[in-house]
Amino acid sequence: MPRFLFGINYWPRSSAMYMWQRFDIDEIAEDLARIKELGLDVVRFFLMWEAFQPDPGRMNDIALRNFDAVMDRIAGARLHAMPTLFCGHMSGVNWLPGWTLGRETVEGRFRTIAGGAIVERAIGDFYADPELVRAQVDFCRRVAERVRDHPALFAWDLGNEFSNLRQPDSSGDAAEWSLRLSDALLQFSGVRATAGMHGEDLEQDRRLRPSTVAAPWPFATMHGYSVYSKFSRGRLDTNVVPFLCQLQQSFSHKPVLFSEFGNPQCPPGTSRINGFACLDEDEMATYGRAVIERLQSCGALGAFWWCWADYDPSLANLPPFDRAPHELHFGVVRSDGTLKPIAETLRRAAATAPQTAEPPSAIAGEDEHYSGLPDSIEREYRAYCDTHA
Repeated sequence: MPRFLFGINYWPRSSAMYMWQRFDIDEIAEDLARIKELGLDVVRFFLMWEAFQPDPGRMNDIALRNFDAVMDRIAGARLHAMPTLFCGHMSGVNWLPGWTLGRETVEGRFRTIAGGAIVERAIGDFYADPELVRAQVDFCRRVAERVRDHPALFAWDLGNEFSNLRQPDSSGDAAEWSLRLSDALLQFSGVRATAGMHGEDLEQDRRLRPSTVAAPWPFATMHGYSVYSKFSRGRLDTNVVPFLCQLQQSFSHKPVLFSEFGNPQCPPGTSRINGFACLDEDEMATYGRAVIERLQSCGALGAFWWCWADYDPSLANLPPFDRAPHELHFGVVRSDGTLKPIAETLRRAAATAPQTAEPPSAIAGEDEHYSGLPDSIEREYRAYCDTHA
């Protein structure tokens, strides 16, 4: 069996989602060296769509060169890279090029930011609109051909929780979108893709079916958080993440990489922040260790912590942190760069070099699950907890 992978989701602590505007390769290189010192394997990082493709027929040459530099530094640190494209949804904001937006005024669940401003419009049908799909394929080609045979490239990620940008009109639209972009990335880079599905894709019927959208992928992914999941038994519930992993295994019929897990850190003396339950530093370390062990035992390919750093307090008044202050405090390093206990948890887990386990039998059926929502996931989780202490 292959080695269980340990990874980190990466934004720099000084710039967060403004990384490409405030690009600092020296800070990035220093962070990568520290990530390697922790014994981690893979860095998942994010290509902000507007920074890279400001117009449908044009890529930003400076952003592309900066992408090259990040990939080369990842290779120099003897790490592997999982670039996430079409970002897209991130930390409660949809960051998008203006040309991708529909004409109608829409106030959605998440703010849209385009051209540095909040706009009351949402993205068009990026799954099926011919012009939007054509632009995405061109994006894939232009980025992929730059890193063909690159020693750092591990896999592509088609998007971060992409259903939060827009739900497809049909599961067939999502499957065709996934196939076209996955094929383009494989053709031009020689490396295959996956895509960042998340817990809400299983809690709600968003017209995404893992069995079809994941068909061209070598492995599926999943994101999950005990403090965000409606069926969770509490903020320290260590069954939420492995349960979501096993649902994704059951529905996609693919190995699953859990590419985001973690929880926000509490301010001193509190147990909630911005309406969400949170964990203190010691609870985070205990939680992380237990979840990693459960993911490894249930056949996951690996576990990637969200995220590398708490962000600099100077970012607190900027989106997304102005409305989501809890997003400032998910890191394994504090905003001053010092390591939290969770960093040592990850170091020790990685040092054991565990192997992946054989995935267990399916725990639910896809058709029954989606037709029975919202009750089905609650019922499935109760049954799961009955057999997993």
